[in-house]
Amino acid sequence: MTAQPRTPNVPAKPSLDGLEEKWVRRWDDDGTYRFDRTRPRADVYSIDTPPPTVSGSLHVGHVFSYTHTDAVARFQRMRGRAVFYPMGWDDNGLPTERRVQNHFGVRCDPSLPYDAGFQPPEKPDPKRQIPVSRRNFIELCERLTEVDEKAFEEMWRRVGLSVDWDHLYTTIGADARAASQRAFLRNLARGEAYGSEAPTLWDVTFRTAVAQAELEDRDHPGAFYKIRFHGPGDRPVHIETTRPELLPACVALVAHPDDERYRDLFGTTVRTPLFGVEVPVVAHRLAEPGKGTGIAMICTFGDVTDVTWWRELDLPTRAVIGWDGRLAAAPPAGVPAHPYDELAGKTVFSAKERVVELLRGSGDLEGEPRKVVRPVKFYEKGSKPLEIVTTRQWYIRNGGRDRDLRGRLLARGGELAWHPPYMRARYENWVEGLNSDWLISRQRFFGVPIPVWYRLDEAGDPLYDDPIVPAEGALPVDPSSDAPPGFTEDQRGKPSGFAGDPDVMDTWATSSLTPQIAGGWERDPDLFSRVFPYDLRPQAHDIIRTWLFATVVRAHLEHGTLPWTGTALSGWILDPDRKKMSKSKGNVVTPIALLEEYGSDAVRYWSANGRPGTDTAFDIGQIKVGRRLAIKILNASKFVLGLGEAAPDAAVTEPLDLSMLAVLAGVVDEATEAYEGYDYTRALERAERFFWEFCDDYLELVKARAYGDGPEAQSARAALRTALSVLLRLFAPVLPFVTEEVWSWWRDGSVHRAAWPDAAGLPSGGDPEVLAVTAGVLRQVRKAKSEAKASMRADVTRAVVRGAATGRIARGDLISAGRIADLSVEESQDDLAVDVALA
Repeated sequence: MTAQPRTPNVPAKPSLDGLEEKWVRRWDDDGTYRFDRTRPRADVYSIDTPPPTVSGSLHVGHVFSYTHTDAVARFQRMRGRAVFYPMGWDDNGLPTERRVQNHFGVRCDPSLPYDAGFQPPEKPDPKRQIPVSRRNFIELCERLTEVDEKAFEEMWRRVGLSVDWDHLYTTIGADARAASQRAFLRNLARGEAYGSEAPTLWDVTFRTAVAQAELEDRDHPGAFYKIRFHGPGDRPVHIETTRPELLPACVALVAHPDDERYRDLFGTTVRTPLFGVEVPVVAHRLAEPGKGTGIAMICTFGDVTDVTWWRELDLPTRAVIGWDGRLAAAPPAGVPAHPYDELAGKTVFSAKERVVELLRGSGDLEGEPRKVVRPVKFYEKGSKPLEIVTTRQWYIRNGGRDRDLRGRLLARGGELAWHPPYMRARYENWVEGLNSDWLISRQRFFGVPIPVWYRLDEAGDPLYDDPIVPAEGALPVDPSSDAPPGFTEDQRGKPSGFAGDPDVMDTWATSSLTPQIAGGWERDPDLFSRVFPYDLRPQAHDIIRTWLFATVVRAHLEHGTLPWTGTALSGWILDPDRKKMSKSKGNVVTPIALLEEYGSDAVRYWSANGRPGTDTAFDIGQIKVGRRLAIKILNASKFVLGLGEAAPDAAVTEPLDLSMLAVLAGVVDEATEAYEGYDYTRALERAERFFWEFCDDYLELVKARAYGDGPEAQSARAALRTALSVLLRLFAPVLPFVTEEVWSWWRDGSVHRAAWPDAAGLPSGGDPEVLAVTAGVLRQVRKAKSEAKASMRADVTRAVVRGAATGRIARGDLISAGRIADLSVEESQDDLAVDVALA
């Protein structure tokens, strides 16, 4: 219910300064945004809020997208829904580790013992990081994230997010770890999770596996080297490659089965240059006759096509690149020690240089390298091209290798309401393009541990096919420090004992469970039943392939449903050069200075002008417009409330007043429809356009009458206060601070708990044209005064109005506002025209 008006208490000099501090504290004390968990599911609107990565500071891109969600949450709350709007911190994973390494000048070495008294150096040197145990490293991660999280919460409160801080969670907290491990164990029990040793995309800098969703192609300079292999009878067979350093890893040459140039070589062998290893010549449909010489070398492993060839042609493995990105100390089986010993331990770059020198010396390098820039796969957070190494990893089935599951997940995308609708295509394109299952294990430290142990045989080797798992009631567990059921800690690492899985889950494997974590899955069944499936997943469009899809996968596998009924996608923030803002590019703008200089409402105003799904340029000018709007709301409200009380039974009777409210009713309907379609931008635009016309035209027209006496003045005052109440509620989702401030001047309770305006509740019978025509005439009268360089208060001896709809003019209000002594109206079919004679 909307609070009843009371005698206004308007400040003498209203100001935006200090509103954030005042109202953040009041909202917290009053529990304004507290979720009412007694309401049935039908009355609840639940939001799966994105947990921002806590690894430094927020930037305006965060404020931009989270404002969009907050506007929707505030609208739904005013519509009478109990809004479940939690906040989480995504505090585990690689970004946190990197920040801790640089901040404290340390690096994790799991082989080291725990040092209970360890203190990081007072003056850390990121280039000379001190090795510490895993447990020490995790403690430092927890220490730093706690500081970051407090700063993040303070910033979000300053921005005015209407989240319920009683439902705060962290992705490394005990509840999140238990939920992540429980979901994994259930995936494992159903056969949806599995471990496998296979070629894996690998980042050599961070020494961790990388999933398909984390890849990005970047243009990378390189060169094609034309190299001679030695065929039967010393027949030269030339291949072109960008990776000559992988010659010792070569296991075959491959050409297309229909390529006449090499058909006679199929089934024979050739010798590799430098190493003299016999490798077969094979046929495969993926070979490209028009690329290079048409025949390629297969190495284990140069790229993902090598993996396909290796698997389908059942070729041997000759791995040479280690986890650190250097060539192994010893050659693969069957490869001679010389000249391999000249490459051992070198980086890929150095090994390439040396192989090219050796090829020149042996005469097996034909001509000069052909320079090229081509797309190469990188880890999205990495700085070096990915390698492919053989490792043991954990996977969750996601349809990449199961056509039926892929079809079911595509169908889930069709069930989901997309805002804007065209974003659905990005989901479908990603799912249809999957070529592997979801790799969820990472060789990192600060994350949710994979909750399994392995029995060791008599030789001390792990028995991977029979993992030991904990009971769900024991979760969360850490296999690196907890012993499995039936074992004791002194059996760790010993023959016939056990070993804990050393890996942690990818951060997406935890973030994909945010609906379950925030909603109390298996921890608080009553809460979960009231919020799941959620109503909304807001997020950026670039992580549809990761966060959105992964969350759909987990809910589909565990619950047989979507995790939410709708999703709203925000665009990116662009810098003035139209480039995406990102910390890695160094072009981000941090919001604190903007919030302090212009106020939170002004920054939110700019944010809300970014349409759903649309990339938006950062615009300080629009922030200034937002501040002017907020100031105008203060001043116009003070004017309206200063006109005097309307009688309790005052009726809106005058044509101009009814006309204004009729126009406002249309605005309410449009804004409501826009919010229901998640188009907060259109809702704001429509309310703002009306507000400025209300201030510039209606207030000027009605001012003199509102100061008077009698029923005509009562009509004006009643209309003005009705409009002010409606406008404050229309602006409240985007401008929470200034609207709450004005609301408090004359109403009890919070505007954010007031009912969203209803057009049907406004006085009816008004003709919208009355205001439009009367305001049009007033503008022409003002224009005449301006062109004559006269004051707006100058008297008009005579004004003649000609045109259609002149019969709708509110004569009395127009005469007062224009200071017109003699007003003549001539109706015609022409456009509106006004002749003005100044005194």
